Amino acid sequence: MRKHVSAPLPIARTVADLRSAIAAERNNSRTTGLIPTMGALHEGHLSLVRAAKQRCGFVVATLFVNPKQFAPHEDFDRYPRNEAGDADLLASAGCDLLYAPGRSVMYPDGFATSVLVSNVSTMLEGQMRPHFFGGVATVVTKLLLQALPDAAFFGEKDYQQLLVIRQLTRDLDIPVEIVGCPTVRERDGLALSSRNAYLSAAERRVASRLNVVLHDAIKALRAGAPVDAVEGEASRHLAAAGFTSVDYVAVRNAATLQPVASLAEPARILAAAWLGKTRLIDNMAV
Repeated sequence: MRKHVSAPLPIARTVADLRSAIAAERNNSRTTGLIPTMGALHEGHLSLVRAAKQRCGFVVATLFVNPKQFAPHEDFDRYPRNEAGDADLLASAGCDLLYAPGRSVMYPDGFATSVLVSNVSTMLEGQMRPHFFGGVATVVTKLLLQALPDAAFFGEKDYQQLLVIRQLTRDLDIPVEIVGCPTVRERDGLALSSRNAYLSAAERRVASRLNVVLHDAIKALRAGAPVDAVEGEASRHLAAAGFTSVDYVAVRNAATLQPVASLAEPARILAAAWLGKTRLIDNMAV
């Protein structure tokens, strides 16, 4: 038997082409779901496509490696890029259109606007990478306004980013439902990430300990251990497991990311740690 091959995925490269495609679907009473990505796709991204497909008649994924969310010393130049491979994966998951604008489309000459979200963006990742959420908020705002989908889908693996995006859509009255989807993990618990490709074989074996340490921390919290003690112990366990350095392990309010003293309110544990030159993040509901 012949193996089924997905048809080539249509690609829009301009705002006009994107809006034209979505307008045609709206005229047929089909809702639109949007999945913003930077490419280097994996099963986590494809799970967002499938989630969107369940809720929307027309699914658009975007591919744009956003320079505004990388600091000069970070990995913008070496970030994995494979548009053709990403398009094939998206087509196999049921995506209907890829929007892959160039830099001149997203940031034309004279572009001078930034979107800054206070409060939820200023801690944790915002402290470690002060440039990051301004870049994310600006590009996501543009993508939402360019497409104006009915819903946009984001993974909970980037939990703080999800909260930032929910805040900006509320504050700017952007009429898009923001849908958070569960983190997809490898069999050993490591959260899927495009940057996992940077890990050496030895680093990859250590990386799975991040998941284990967070699970152990949650058990300790539920058993009544003090929050600050659990955070400190988890950081020490990551260092002992072989992580090069730990940026943070923090137990925070699940809605605001403010520090919590107890589990009297819904909480989330979030962590960021380095293995060599690769930075891994993860989080779990407590």
